Amino acid sequence: MRILVTGAAGFIGSHYVRGLLAGEYPGWESAHVTALDKLTYAGNRANLPATHERLTFVRGDVCDPVLLRDLLPGHDAVVHFAAESHVDRSLAGAGAGEFFRTNVMGTQTLLDAVLHSGVERVVHVSTDEVYGSIEQGSWTEKWPLEPNTPYAASKAGSDLVARAYWRTHGLDLSVTRCSNNYGPYQHPEKVIPLFVTNLLEGRGVPLYGDGRNVREWLHVADHCRAIHLVLNGGQPGEIYNIGGGNEYTNRDLTLKLLELTGAGEDMIHQVPDRKAHDLRYSIDESKIRAELGYAPQVDFEQGLAETVAWYRDNPDWWKAIAHGPGREL
Repeated sequence: MRILVTGAAGFIGSHYVRGLLAGEYPGWESAHVTALDKLTYAGNRANLPATHERLTFVRGDVCDPVLLRDLLPGHDAVVHFAAESHVDRSLAGAGAGEFFRTNVMGTQTLLDAVLHSGVERVVHVSTDEVYGSIEQGSWTEKWPLEPNTPYAASKAGSDLVARAYWRTHGLDLSVTRCSNNYGPYQHPEKVIPLFVTNLLEGRGVPLYGDGRNVREWLHVADHCRAIHLVLNGGQPGEIYNIGGGNEYTNRDLTLKLLELTGAGEDMIHQVPDRKAHDLRYSIDESKIRAELGYAPQVDFEQGLAETVAWYRDNPDWWKAIAHGPGREL
């Protein structure tokens, strides 16, 4: 069995690849993995084993049709993580253009190459941000797409491209939409590693607005297990929400991180709110639970403590990149 993973050197993609190589996912224990990544600022070759015998690393762009048509033949499946994903970068100046190029055109280019190569199965990894913001209740997979940022709009566009390739060409493709991920190896522009690394260095943390915005948190290990369930058992053309069932305001999350790092509330620096800052995310994951037997396994309190400990124990990994742009919630 051969599987191509796009965005394989990023946070979530690299976790999935490491799990594949460790034999953690049923049916693919001996699979050969082709890891494709452009190695932008968010991709890190050090996230992947350097010399694993079942890993082939390819540096390349999902927007490169020649590369993809050469690379894809012989693979049994594709899991498509590759995306620009940091909301703040999509709001800055001309930054949105790269989001639409990578997320929309990259998905279209990849799926076109899949059709010409004979790959039999695709999982397209998306986000709950395509739904917008919800004051009460939770989104089901039938909820209309109402993205509020260029990032979310670019991911919604990629979802529609994926649907069109299933509907038009009969591609065996499923879409997943996850809540906010956390865990080790996450780039320190994202809120949890940003706040943790700041606090470990004795610096304050920038909390947007009044901190009332609510997010649902999902450990990256649970996310990747769910993606693999969809790869093995998901139905063509179907969407599967994946959540962790943990909703916290950004302020409450910040207080937990202060406690885990031994810092006081004086380290909170309130900053002006972000443009189009969605108030609340919450997804209904009953579909994937009922159809594929998914259930998160990582307790949030334990997972968060272990994540903080990982950053504390691995300063060499994050210090080189911890002071780059985009370090805001």
